Amino acid sequence: MSRIGRLPITVPAGVELKIDGQAVSAKGPKGELSLNVAAPITVALEENTLTVSRPNDERESRSLHGLTRSLIENMIIGVTQGYEKKLEIHGTGYRVQAKGAGLELALGFSHPVNVEAPAGITLTVEGNNKITVAGIDKQQVGEVAANIRKLRKTEPYKGKGIRYAGEIIRRKVGKAGK
Repeated sequence: MSRIGRLPITVPAGVELKIDGQAVSAKGPKGELSLNVAAPITVALEENTLTVSRPNDERESRSLHGLTRSLIENMIIGVTQGYEKKLEIHGTGYRVQAKGAGLELALGFSHPVNVEAPAGITLTVEGNNKITVAGIDKQQVGEVAANIRKLRKTEPYKGKGIRYAGEIIRRKVGKAGK
């Protein structure tokens, strides 16, 4: 049995879970999220404990068991605490400014790069080289952060570009250093 899938999820106070057939929705202080559970997996709520179970040991059921439990737990964490990713910009002349709900990045191109925040995501700027991407949907926060990082990935020779906070970049020696 799946080690992750068999663990029960405790529902914290302030979170309202609704199970309607295969649709699971969570409502909390930060917002509301919903998920459609794949067909063979069943979800049951007893008091403040949610359990995810599978009917058999077929390959598809086993692969969806732990996934479904993790997605539901991420929903609960999202509506109570939320998620955030921090990005840092390194490089001479590289900077970021808040522009409305979005960002304006100077990344060494001949033009500034504008990034708009999708619905449910807030982009904040600290100083002129730190960006925080926050929201309640873990997948959406990660995707927006990855798309911002993709605008100018950190290169290995000088370390210029956008990186996650705490990310270690392996530096290469240039032509001169043998």
